[in-house]
Amino acid sequence: MKRRLPAEWEDQDGVLLAWPHPETDWHPHMEVVEPVFVEIATAISRFERVVIAAPEPQPVKNRLSRAGATMERISIRRVSTNDTWSRDFGPVTVIEDGRPVLVDFGFNGWGLKFPADLDNRVTRRLHAQGAFGATPLETCGLILEGGSIESDGGGTILTTAECLPGPNRNPHLERKELEAALAERLGAERFLWLRHGYLAGDDTDSHIDTLARLAPGDTILHVTCDDAQDEHFPALKAMEEELRSFRTPRGEPYRLLPLPWPAARYDEDDGRLPATYANFLVINEAVLVPTYRDRRDETALETVARAFPARVIIGIDCLPLILQHGSLHCVTMQLPRGVLP
Repeated sequence: MKRRLPAEWEDQDGVLLAWPHPETDWHPHMEVVEPVFVEIATAISRFERVVIAAPEPQPVKNRLSRAGATMERISIRRVSTNDTWSRDFGPVTVIEDGRPVLVDFGFNGWGLKFPADLDNRVTRRLHAQGAFGATPLETCGLILEGGSIESDGGGTILTTAECLPGPNRNPHLERKELEAALAERLGAERFLWLRHGYLAGDDTDSHIDTLARLAPGDTILHVTCDDAQDEHFPALKAMEEELRSFRTPRGEPYRLLPLPWPAARYDEDDGRLPATYANFLVINEAVLVPTYRDRRDETALETVARAFPARVIIGIDCLPLILQHGSLHCVTMQLPRGVLP
């Protein structure tokens, strides 16, 4: 049985979100962060369906209805969560013999950093409630977050050497063994491992979706730093050189599109926050791009548009999201065509 991990830009049924609530780390920021989730869900509902995991569905329904969301495309499921990063605990969907299969990898709070007992069960609970219809669910003991991998839909996986092989995720596996496991579960045929690149304030051990993203036409969008005094400058320069050395399955260089570097943002304790334009979400007919009330927001939108010229580019103010060290792609997980009933 041949498996394939579809690219994010392929046809989708919808997107999974987990709603912020007072029992999450968003508790002190609910006033500013919930409107961001409302904006994301409302924007997605223009183009496709939205599945929302929330401990109390009715208040979420009320908020979205008042915001003008397309409610017939929104399903809110009563599911408890530790947090809101559905990219990392939501299902990874593969296509096997032309049909979708949900793979529920283990989630351990980004290498045992944060509580994850509820989040690790979200996919199974949604499946048990019928949220994914008859789509088969496969539970896997391998620790893997969706934000750690990028697929071109043709067998190539782009990832970082810092994350999946780390001592708090899969310490029992050498890289070759990890590649074999991903080949079995995802149908991966070749791997591009980035050894360089990081974002200060990132809790994920360098998830690829904060640094470099695959796009159609053998394109990679990647963050760049043009400030030689910035702490990121050496690592991101080294990452760019590494990306230049990568080759497509045909042996050609990738088309590289550099994303701009937003101004540094800090939390109340002067800790650097991981603002990145690479954390965009591709949906049917559109791309949602995080913005940060920064002078380079417009350049970021224009750059993403070059990679996805046939799609509507929609900026979403994600400055509140980085208060908990994530952004737009991190709080969403696409559900490919055929997953939803």
